[in-house]
Amino acid sequence: MGKNALSEIKAALDSYIGKKIRLKANSGRRKTIERTGILEETYPSVFIVRLDEDHHAFERVSYSYADVLTESVELTIFNNNNEQIPLKYVKTT
Repeated sequence: MGKNALSEIKAALDSYIGKKIRLKANSGRRKTIERTGILEETYPSVFIVRLDEDHHAFERVSYSYADVLTESVELTIFNNNNEQIPLKYVKTT
């Protein structure tokens, strides 16, 4: 896993700060957790999502860029027209 790949994922997420996002995360044993919220902040190793208050017990969650790279977490961004934009890391050679 290259440092460059993680920084590319962070750069992609930086442009979506403040946008609605849906997370689909594997939590083991064939369990998948789906959450929606607002991409609040990106840090060098993790990004933070403020969850919709009505639907979740937690206020905020964080995931690492490695989770996106290894596809443990799938991200879908909603643009201003509420259209869904899947965010996946595609390795470029």
